[in-house]
Amino acid sequence: MCLSTVYRNEKEDSNILCRFVATITAEGDKLTFVDVMGEVTTIAGRLVQADLTAGTVIVAAE
Repeated sequence: MCLSTVYRNEKEDSNILCRFVATITAEGDKLTFVDVMGEVTTIAGRLVQADLTAGTVIVAAE
């Protein structure tokens, strides 16, 4: 199982939006992240980069 950390705009600890993300859903300009415990985080933004090997996702949040 690959879990990811989602960052706002760039990969820095101060920009972490959520950790241990198992599912990402995109619907229009909304991105929804669900972590391994089922906690849901939804933001307005777009995907910039997803490096699933490293477990990092970067989004441009509006």
